Amino acid sequence: MDLSDFGRIDSGKLRLVQEVVPGKQVTLAHIIASPDEIIYKKLGLNPDLDYRQSAIAILSMTPSEISVIAGDIAIKTSAIEIGFIDRFSGTCIFTGKISNVQSAVNSILTYLKNKLGFTICEITRT
Repeated sequence: MDLSDFGRIDSGKLRLVQEVVPGKQVTLAHIIASPDEIIYKKLGLNPDLDYRQSAIAILSMTPSEISVIAGDIAIKTSAIEIGFIDRFSGTCIFTGKISNVQSAVNSILTYLKNKLGFTICEITRT
């Protein structure tokens, strides 16, 4: 087998065509507990919080439209504030008390895994 089996070679250069087919997955579920005030400001989140008891959740998922459903689940689960939802990139960011943010993330992941058959990553924390 030579390199021409993998792609077309033009003038000594290998040319590969790659296709990405996103699955149903959550690729990032991270909680930042007690973040510094500057993170709130840079993200455009509500800075009028008790930072020692607050947290920021960041989720990334595909298909990207699922971020809207994740935001809805978060609001219905806990007393959190949505900071950002992007149905084009699949990003959802929300904030609130640490326990509320943790509860909302758990609810989102449980729903997506059990009801919609998503592949779920583990929750990470800093």
